[in-house]
Amino acid sequence: MQSPYSSVYKKRRAAAQPPTAPNAFDFFLPCPRGVEAALADEVKALAEHSPTLRAGTPTPGGLPVQGSLTDAMRLNLHCRLPSRVLLLGGSCSYADAEDIYHLARDLAWEKWFDVTQALRVDVTAERSPLASIKFAALRVKDGICDRFRALTGERPDVDTAHPDVRIHLHLREADALLYLDTSGEPLFKRGWRSEHGAAPLKEHLAAGLLKLSGWTPGDVLFDPLCGSGTLVIEAAQMAANRAPGLDRSFGFEALQGFDMDAWNAMREQARQAVRPLTPGQFFAADIDPANVRMTLDNARRAGVDGAIAAQAGDVIAAIPPVDAAALPAGQAAWLISNPPYNERIAPEGQAADDFAPQLARTLKQRFAGWHVALLAADLHWDKALRLKPRRRIVLFNGTIECRLMLIDMVAGSARG
Repeated sequence: MQSPYSSVYKKRRAAAQPPTAPNAFDFFLPCPRGVEAALADEVKALAEHSPTLRAGTPTPGGLPVQGSLTDAMRLNLHCRLPSRVLLLGGSCSYADAEDIYHLARDLAWEKWFDVTQALRVDVTAERSPLASIKFAALRVKDGICDRFRALTGERPDVDTAHPDVRIHLHLREADALLYLDTSGEPLFKRGWRSEHGAAPLKEHLAAGLLKLSGWTPGDVLFDPLCGSGTLVIEAAQMAANRAPGLDRSFGFEALQGFDMDAWNAMREQARQAVRPLTPGQFFAADIDPANVRMTLDNARRAGVDGAIAAQAGDVIAAIPPVDAAALPAGQAAWLISNPPYNERIAPEGQAADDFAPQLARTLKQRFAGWHVALLAADLHWDKALRLKPRRRIVLFNGTIECRLMLIDMVAGSARG
């Protein structure tokens, strides 16, 4: 067994201390699998306004980023695609949970929070050889608490429901990484949703669909299977230049080292940048009137209710809300939706066989000139839809493998 005090461990441990330079922090932004490149583009766009922000090379499920603590606030406020902004505290190679304990004990957590603040430690793993990753998370908690006890004579409390501070342990095959969560609640919790329907689409994945489809904030959008309205609300906020984090709080607000005056100024600047929207661009429908009411209620809290027209209706009987051919040059009409699948309405395969051909017929007969993007988690959909996508993009909705099918509705687009 490798000793935590071996020369190799000491070398790795020394490199694990938080950087002292104000602009030299390493972050990791986890995101849905399949949207990593779009997230890199999002961060690069923000970097145009910050000399210290740098996007790294995307990895499966996320993006490494370098920047300042001000950049961390900026990422939390403006990024739509990640689920969190994690600040790297330190890393080490490990042979067992005791190596991870010593890493946690030796990091200077007191730079970020004090003993009166309650903790939560979460753990994720990929190919970790440890028999119990939960035990590794427990040893992280022990290491942090033992450090504070040595410094102050007291130990911080643990609160898994409402923590002041969240720590994330990520275990890879040979090394462990400890992160301080600057986001708090996941970033897809924008702060406007009061309720949702069955199997809701999370906001950051909805933003990913919009980015990957080719839809732009000036285009018309119609979601005829809107559920709780996530897609149209996310799109309307993008068109209004409304920062996704404008109406919520963040984990960094409870941490030391973050400039709250700079944060308040940044948030006010984002509030002043919001643009008014006019009706006639965003449309939603759902066969369940309760979902329509939910969509309008959520839109009101999101600040975009006046821009979204929603009504009850069956997608099979849907009529285009605008004439695509009559739109001005440069403006396109998009139908983007997350059709019900699998456990939401029927066993896998059956939903596609029964519903997809009917939907395809509606699209072909009534939506000529429209661009269509459908997220299908039942991979049988691709065949059953009988429309030829110009592109298929592999995405993951949580652990469910999906296909985002992009289809241009023109004459002769049906197969068979």
